[in-house]
Amino acid sequence: MHRVLLTLVLSGLVLVACAPPAPARPTATTASATPTELGPAATYTPAELRPPAVIAGEFTTDFTRHAVPYTDIISGGPSKDGIPAIDAPQFVTTAEAAEWLEAVEPVVLLALNGDVRAYPLQILIWHELVNDTVGGLPVGVTFCPLCNTATAFERTVAGQVLDFGTTGRLRYSNMLMYDRPTESWWQQATGEALVGELMGAQLVMLPAAIVSWQDFQTAHPNGLVLSRATGFNRPYGQNPYAGYDDVNQSPFVYKSWLSSYSGPAVPAALLPMTRVLTVDLGGEAVAYPYEALQLAGAVNDTVGRQALVVLWTAGTASALDAARIAEGREVGSATAYSRVLGEQTLTFVWAEGRLLDQETGSVWDGLGQSLSGPLAGQQLTPVVAFNHFWFSWAAFKPETRIYAAPTP
Repeated sequence: MHRVLLTLVLSGLVLVACAPPAPARPTATTASATPTELGPAATYTPAELRPPAVIAGEFTTDFTRHAVPYTDIISGGPSKDGIPAIDAPQFVTTAEAAEWLEAVEPVVLLALNGDVRAYPLQILIWHELVNDTVGGLPVGVTFCPLCNTATAFERTVAGQVLDFGTTGRLRYSNMLMYDRPTESWWQQATGEALVGELMGAQLVMLPAAIVSWQDFQTAHPNGLVLSRATGFNRPYGQNPYAGYDDVNQSPFVYKSWLSSYSGPAVPAALLPMTRVLTVDLGGEAVAYPYEALQLAGAVNDTVGRQALVVLWTAGTASALDAARIAEGREVGSATAYSRVLGEQTLTFVWAEGRLLDQETGSVWDGLGQSLSGPLAGQQLTPVVAFNHFWFSWAAFKPETRIYAAPTP
C-alpha cells in the first residue's frame, strides 16, 4: 500500500485517489433532497442529505435531487475536470500505433456498425473518459483505475447528446462522471444518474472488452487506435498506480491520507481484488473469476435466459501492476458473447489447443471470430460484460452468482 501511495505522489499529477484531502470548501448549495427521492422507506440523517463540499461556482448541479445519501460520495483529490476528459479524440492506424504499443498492452475494444476502435489503457489511465462518435453513434469510453473497470455507453439521453467530464469524486471507490449540459452526476460502473436534474436516468451500456494490443491488431488490422496526440502532456505508457493490482491487498479510496476502502462490506466468497468479468442480463448477475476462466478456457452458460460463452485468452498485461504498463504481469483477457448464431445455439470446447464449437467443428479465436471450418468468417455477437475487481462489482450487485467450475 505504501509503495502505491509513494508512486502516486511522485507522479507529479493529481489523480483520483492520489492526493491528501483538500481543506473544507464552501458548498454550492445548502438545500437538501426530500426523503422520498432517496426511497420512501428510508430515513436519513442531516449529514446524508447534505450536498458534497464543492468550490463555489464549481458545479451548477441541482443538489436537491439525489438517489443516494451524500455520505457515500467523497473527494478523490482533484476538483472538477482535474482529470481531463478527451473531447476531440484523434486516431491512428494499427501500423502507426504499433510504433508505441507493445503486444501485451491492454486496450479497450469497441466495435459499432463496422467501426472498430482500440482505446489503449496507457492513455485512458491518465484521462479516464473519452467523448467519441463510433459508427455514427455518440459514445463515451471510460476507465476507472481504482476498480479496473472499462465501460462504454451511448451519450444520447432522452434525445439529447451529452458529453461528459470527471467530477473528481468517488462512490465506493468508483469514479463519478458528470454530463456538461445539466451537470448531473453519474456512476461510471453502472451508468446511472445519481445526482441532479437527470437523477434516475440510465445510460445504454455497450460491449467494451479489455484485450491485448496483439489480439486487437491481429483481429482488426484496419481498426483505428486512439492517438497519444491528446493535447495534454502525460507520460503515456507509465502507470501512476504501480503496485495497486495485488490480490492480497485491500482496495482503497482516500478519505484521509492513509485510508482503506470505504463502502459496503465485500462478500467473502472472493478476495476483494480478485479480477472478474461480470454480466448482468435479465435480472441475473454473474461474476466469472479470471482464475476459473483460465482453467476452463471457455465457459458455456445461460444468464437471464440468454445463452452465452465466456472466453479467456492469454497474453494481456495488467495496467495496474508495474510502473511501466507493458511490463505488468500477465493477467489474460476475458470476453463474453452470445452462443446463438442464426438458428443454432453453439457449445464451445477446447480441444488440442484450439477453441471449437461442438456443432460444426469450426475453429474460433478469443474475440468471437470463426477462423476456419463451416462457420469461417462468422462473428459472435458481444454481450455487455465488464471487467472489475470483485469489491467494485459486489458493491453494486452483492447478490451476484459467482461462477465455479463444475466438480469432475
